[in-house]
Amino acid sequence: MDKRWFTDENTLSLLIWLRLVRFYQRSNQLSNDYLEQYGITVNQFDTLAQILVHEPITQMELAEHMMITRGGVSHMLSRLEQQGFISRKQDWKVKYISLTDKGRTLIEKIMPLQSDFQASMISDALNDQEQQQLHEMMKKIHKHSLKKTIPQAEEE
Repeated sequence: MDKRWFTDENTLSLLIWLRLVRFYQRSNQLSNDYLEQYGITVNQFDTLAQILVHEPITQMELAEHMMITRGGVSHMLSRLEQQGFISRKQDWKVKYISLTDKGRTLIEKIMPLQSDFQASMISDALNDQEQQQLHEMMKKIHKHSLKKTIPQAEEE
């Protein structure tokens, strides 16, 4: 195996990225397990939370807020509508999405519980100063990532 890509210059950065990916995956797994008792997934929770904050919202706006495709949102919305958590109302050419009473009751009940659960993943491991430092570093990394472009493949 060619290991030229594994250099001293990128080793630590690569290890940090891998830890972030693993933490994200573990956090989602734990949240899915936690939210299962309420009959929803992390993605459904996120969708309901976004609708709560922005309602009424269009499917396109929701996809932009969630950073997923309109098709992905459409599939998610169909399931949430079947479960009775959302309603879609057509206004001329635009379909607006809102929470039903059932959806609002659910998200308002589990929002503080899920927020506390997720916050504990950080607050139980880091003190206040470490949390502030991590937050500042993550903001810096995120801001830089917004400027990043995808490199072109090298021709052989």
